Amino acid sequence: MSGPTVLKTYKISLGTTPVGPKQRQGDHKTPEGHYVIDRRNPKSRFYRSLHISYPNADDRARAAQSEIDPGGDIMIHGLPNGFGWFGDLHLLHDWTDGCIAVSDEEMDEIWRAVPDGTPIEIKP
Repeated sequence: MSGPTVLKTYKISLGTTPVGPKQRQGDHKTPEGHYVIDRRNPKSRFYRSLHISYPNADDRARAAQSEIDPGGDIMIHGLPNGFGWFGDLHLLHDWTDGCIAVSDEEMDEIWRAVPDGTPIEIKP
């Protein structure tokens, strides 16, 4: 987005239990809410990855209230290394452990366009 203008959208794969926001470590859900792209990993086991600042303060407070681990290490990434040929077939099934997956080509585009510190909103 640039202000209120949508510049590009992507079809994505989510966690294996994609309905509802992430609550705890190991629930295979993708977080929902306001976050920041806070770092990048060009040598990820998936094709490039951008780290999402989950858990934020609200997520940590909710988890503490329930005495659970909110989890973490949530990324936007491409396909597992060596599987780029799979392309958009990855969209046939939600398969991540709570991350957001796109094709390797889309990850290249996002990697170039989105600097660290970019705010993002993840919503259903």
